[in-house]
Amino acid sequence: MAQVSLRPQKTAMLVAQRIVADINRRGNTVGDRLPPERAMLDTYEVGRGTLRESLRFLELQGVLSLKPGPGGGPVVQRPDATSLVTALTLLLQFENAPFRTVAEARAALEPMMARLAAERMDDEQLAALKSSVDDMRAGLSDQSVFLAENKRFHDIIARGSGNTMFGYLIDALLGILDASAMGFDYPEVRRSAVCRAHVKIYEALRDRCPEKSAAAMAAHIDEYVKYAERKFPEVLAAPIVWGTV
Repeated sequence: MAQVSLRPQKTAMLVAQRIVADINRRGNTVGDRLPPERAMLDTYEVGRGTLRESLRFLELQGVLSLKPGPGGGPVVQRPDATSLVTALTLLLQFENAPFRTVAEARAALEPMMARLAAERMDDEQLAALKSSVDDMRAGLSDQSVFLAENKRFHDIIARGSGNTMFGYLIDALLGILDASAMGFDYPEVRRSAVCRAHVKIYEALRDRCPEKSAAAMAAHIDEYVKYAERKFPEVLAAPIVWGTV
C-alpha cells in the first residue's frame, strides 16, 4: 500500500498554532495584550515576515486584533462564526450549491437542537427565549425587529442545546441564509405566523418536552421552507456566492 505524502505545514501556520497554545497556557482573556514583536521574534525564532503572517492569519480568524501605533500590537479577541461563514460560503460556492442547501441543513439540524435544548437549557436561557418571543410580538410591525429577534431566538436554542458546535453552526447557517441580504420579504401576516410558531416552540421547551420541542421546531422550519419555495423559488435555487451573504 502506497504511503500518502502529506505536505508540511507552513512555518507561519505552525507559529500561529504556538501563539494560540501560549494564549491558552497563560490564561489570556479578551483584551489582553500579547508580548511585543521583539519578544515574540525571540520566543518563536522566526523572521519578522513569518511572524507578521502568523499574526495576520490569527487576526482574520478573529483570535487577535492588531492595534497600530505606539503601545499597539496584538490584542486577544474572542473568535465568532464570521470566519466559519466565509469558509462555508466558499466551500458551497465551489460546489455550485444553491441557497436551498442551507435551508435543508437547518431542517435537519434544528429539530435535534430543540430536542437537546428541552433537556439542557437553563432558566436564564429560557428567560432570554421568552424575552425574544415577547420582543418579536411587540415589534411585529417592524421587519428589522422581526428579523433580529428571529435570529436571536434560533441562536438561543442552538446555544441552549449544550452543544457548542451547534451554536456556531446555526450562527453560520443563519449568516449565509440572511433574509434581509437575500431579499426575502415577510409581510406582517407571515411575521405573525412565525411568532406563533416561536410561542409553541418556547412552550414545549419551557415544559421540558424533547419530543414536542423537536416536532414544533420541525413544523416551523418546514413551514419556512414551504413559504420560501412558494414566494422566492428563484432565491433558493440561486447558487451561493461569496459577497452575497
